[in-house]
Amino acid sequence: MRDYRNLKVWTKAHRLTLAVYTGTENFPKSELFGLRSQIRRASVSIEANLAEGCGRRSDGELARFVQIAMGSGAELSCHLLLAKDLGFMNETEYAALHQGTSEVLRMLSALSETVKPRQRDGFKLRAKG
Repeated sequence: MRDYRNLKVWTKAHRLTLAVYTGTENFPKSELFGLRSQIRRASVSIEANLAEGCGRRSDGELARFVQIAMGSGAELSCHLLLAKDLGFMNETEYAALHQGTSEVLRMLSALSETVKPRQRDGFKLRAKG
């Protein structure tokens, strides 16, 4: 079992989540259970999936949770753009959160390459067709 707190990407994702909570604080009350909630959950999901993956027994399982975290990062990116376009955040707030999200996604991609499951005995399985 790995300690997720030792991953630089987890630390960056955690900081991003804190910034997301601050950045969505002034959303309209009508969005408390809408877009604001979706943005926050997507952000939390990134760091939570990294933590869960580190608690698993193999690199293959960690790799799967890193992929899930990447999906949450893409979802967060989309929701942030929507929030900006709807006028819930200004360009400066959006730019900072978008940059943080992009950086976390790049780091997740690098981690994914590091921990992806190795091919057994060097052979590739091919689909018949």
